Amino acid sequence: MKAIIEEEKCVGCGECLEVCPVDAIELVDEVAQVDDNCTLCGLCVDVCDYEAIGLPEVQTAETDDLESYRGVWVVAEHHDGAVHSVSFELLGAGRKLADKLKVELAAVLIGDQLQEGAKKLIGYGADRVYLAEHPALVPFNDESHANVLTELVKEKKPEILLAGATAMGRSFIPRVAVAVETGLTADCTGLDIGDDGLLYQTRPAFGGNVMATILCPRRRPQMATVRPMVMRKPEFDSRRQGVVETFTPSQKSINSRVKVLETVTQDQETVRITEADIVVTGVRCLQKAENFKIIEELALLLDGAVGATRSVVDEGWMPYSHQVGQTGKTVSPKLYLACGVSGAIQHVVGMQGSEIIVAVNKDPSAPIFDVVNYGVVADLFEFVPALVRKIKEQRS
Repeated sequence: MKAIIEEEKCVGCGECLEVCPVDAIELVDEVAQVDDNCTLCGLCVDVCDYEAIGLPEVQTAETDDLESYRGVWVVAEHHDGAVHSVSFELLGAGRKLADKLKVELAAVLIGDQLQEGAKKLIGYGADRVYLAEHPALVPFNDESHANVLTELVKEKKPEILLAGATAMGRSFIPRVAVAVETGLTADCTGLDIGDDGLLYQTRPAFGGNVMATILCPRRRPQMATVRPMVMRKPEFDSRRQGVVETFTPSQKSINSRVKVLETVTQDQETVRITEADIVVTGVRCLQKAENFKIIEELALLLDGAVGATRSVVDEGWMPYSHQVGQTGKTVSPKLYLACGVSGAIQHVVGMQGSEIIVAVNKDPSAPIFDVVNYGVVADLFEFVPALVRKIKEQRS
């Protein structure tokens, strides 16, 4: 399906060509034509002053009994019994959503021997923890975990379900969305409740060139995944009280056609950049891989991690584990030092959660200066070595 052009109304002004994010429109004999790359985003419809463009009617799914769904859920991820930090971050976001809706915030924990993890989830904000335990649910298996969560969702009916956009979340949460016939917005960077009571799910789209806010008005639950380090983790409160409710999954949902033979742990470099308090990032304008030494030296002096933009990784100067951005890692350090970074949205979405952002760029109009706490207009080849020397002087 694609946008529809009413040729008798089209004047060939070309405005629709300018706004199309996927280059799906061209002028043929001064009349706009749409090809199969069209994603039905509607930007061309909005910009056309002559009402020459429309969208085809899309058959919508039957509306759920929306009133029967209530509550905000967070799917808690764990590794070897230890709850992943992204689960606590989602509880912080979920708490705000639940308070706006005046509903309960619950966490879902699937695996075995997870009582301590359930208590920790309550300390981080959950009012209730649905605990589904069985030896067959360890190690993680996307098929059985999806089956169990689907069974629980159909029985308890939450209105909102959040999960981490991790390797684990991306492997089984889409299965659940398909099973319960609802929508799923992946890699959200913002979540909020609108005046209409719907979950407003914001994420980068079209390669990061557009920030899209997505709604799911007709089906439940409203489902979204969020990258680690995007949301702020709340403070742990050991005095919080909550309910741990045991859920016994059916044997049918536990059974799986897949057997996990081996689990490969995350490499230490990846852990370092996502958990570092300080990240120093360099770009391709360093001209060659050897010049990255000035970035590495500064990061070492600050006891920080080295970050890189996608172009640097594509050149092979740094491994992917150092890439920050939409297609790389999301970081949220206390200090993010961007050296030469221009400020493209694809990179910004991966570091905008940093507490303090400092940018060095010789272009005073660079977009990066719109998102920083402190900006330095300077050549990084002059500024970074000078900063390194100053740090060494102060410490000597």
